[in-house]
Amino acid sequence: MTVLDTDTLPSTDHVTTVLRSVRHRSPGEAVFHQAVEEVLATLGPVLARHPEYVEARILDRLCEPERQLMFRVPWVDDTGRVQVNRGYRVEFNSALGPFKGGLRFHPTVDLGIVRFLGFEQVFKNALTGQGIGAGKGGSDFDPAGRSDAEVMRFCQSFITELYRHLGEHTDVPAGDIGVGVRELGYMFGQYKRIVNRFEAGVLTGKGVGWAGSHARTEATGYGAVYFLREMLATRGQSLDGRRAVVSGSGNVAIYATEKAQSLGATVIACSDSSGYIVDENGLDVDLLKDVKEVRRERLSAYAAERPSATYVTDGS
Repeated sequence: MTVLDTDTLPSTDHVTTVLRSVRHRSPGEAVFHQAVEEVLATLGPVLARHPEYVEARILDRLCEPERQLMFRVPWVDDTGRVQVNRGYRVEFNSALGPFKGGLRFHPTVDLGIVRFLGFEQVFKNALTGQGIGAGKGGSDFDPAGRSDAEVMRFCQSFITELYRHLGEHTDVPAGDIGVGVRELGYMFGQYKRIVNRFEAGVLTGKGVGWAGSHARTEATGYGAVYFLREMLATRGQSLDGRRAVVSGSGNVAIYATEKAQSLGATVIACSDSSGYIVDENGLDVDLLKDVKEVRRERLSAYAAERPSATYVTDGS
């Protein structure tokens, strides 16, 4: 076995070598390169204390996914036309447990985005201490403006290819942007049909009626606000009486708004891909839920029904 002479290879040089390799192996994936660089740039002191990590090429292994899947997703729209999207699943690291991470449906999704998200998921999941690995996936399919039937057909086609790589001890996807309870339900139904088993742990974030967890819908948004509350408490401050702005208007944003207002804050604005609303009286969470979760409309519909709200489109 060849032993690396770490005395002649300072840790910063090793980081540079790894970054060069990442850029060479994954050309054109700017967001992935940025994420790797931001993490590795902080690890010089660690490598200096533990030269055995350099010898074992821990950073090289950390930056390279265990498995990458890219596949075709054909489906039929409501006019009878065949559409073709591309699906992805990057199973990044299973050192601590089964791959775990969300699926994102959005036109911007490509392999570089999924690798970037999967890389960051490694550290997020490790910090939970729950023994879970990291993965990420999705498609360039855009559910916005699609009927329930179209979304169902797409989800069924997507999981028909992906199902063979999933399992509660192997890879456990969840939701992300564009993938909520509806989409997860369609995918779980198709998975169950194919494998002929009711495996409750194979997809998380499902509806309670088909083995989903209570409070899962609210958990991420609530958790973000609980973290903010504790951060403020370290300075002897609280959310009570504060005005706040929330980015987005999806699942996380809605329940972050709900919890912030229950703790005394007034959330006056949120956004979606077409613009944002400002409601100086504080967002009406029930109306926001109806617009975004039930009717699946843009924030302009909220402003149309709320006299105190102003809607601003991007570029206005």
